[in-house]
Amino acid sequence: MNETLKVIANRKSVRAYEPLPLSPEQRKAIMHAAMRAPTGGNMMLYSILDLEDQAIKDRLAVTCDNQPFIAQAPMVLLFLADYQRWFDFFQHSGVEALCQAKGIAFRRPQEGDLMLAISDALIAAHTAVIAAESLGIGSCYIGDIMENFEVHRDLLHLPEYTFPIAMVCFGFPTEQQKRRPRPGRYPEDLIVFKNGYRRLTAVELDVMAASTQDSGETLNVGQQIYLRKFASDFMLEMNRSVRAVLKNWQ
Repeated sequence: MNETLKVIANRKSVRAYEPLPLSPEQRKAIMHAAMRAPTGGNMMLYSILDLEDQAIKDRLAVTCDNQPFIAQAPMVLLFLADYQRWFDFFQHSGVEALCQAKGIAFRRPQEGDLMLAISDALIAAHTAVIAAESLGIGSCYIGDIMENFEVHRDLLHLPEYTFPIAMVCFGFPTEQQKRRPRPGRYPEDLIVFKNGYRRLTAVELDVMAASTQDSGETLNVGQQIYLRKFASDFMLEMNRSVRAVLKNWQ
């Protein structure tokens, strides 16, 4: 196994950090990696907010489902799906007048544009995560940034055609975090299909259940995940927030 594959295999989420700052060189290397990520049409349909203000981090630690380690992370990057920059550029370039002259409709960003921008932003985020891991720097994705849209919009001055799809905390893992076992993954034959999708059989669903951590709080692991994740208060809020964001793109 080469060094790149080892980095990918060894990576795990890190939620506790040593009180050490990242060096300017390390920060620059992580940012450079993110900006070299694959991107649709080379448009770089994302923006990265480097959140250094402690007051902002303190607030996000509360609004992102009460996770104090966010405030303690030495580096926090927010990856935005961003079509605002290109829409502003189109307007600056006189595209609206061009469309009028050609007799074609001038359109605003829509749902498909959002999906493409989300893909760009997530690819950039994970490229940054792998780069950090190669430097011995741990990371943790914060999907809860999609909650409380109105709060985050106002806190971070987010314009109409942006969407906070992922926030990532970076820092040097504590010894406890280094020793913590990496969580397993589902068997490949439940995830990888040849040439087309297929639904899992009852037997395969039982294998999936056996591969999932169970707290024993419900009759089975499917019920546990439904209550703890799918139907949780934070997921209900996330869905409400996403619906609010989508109004800008529809």
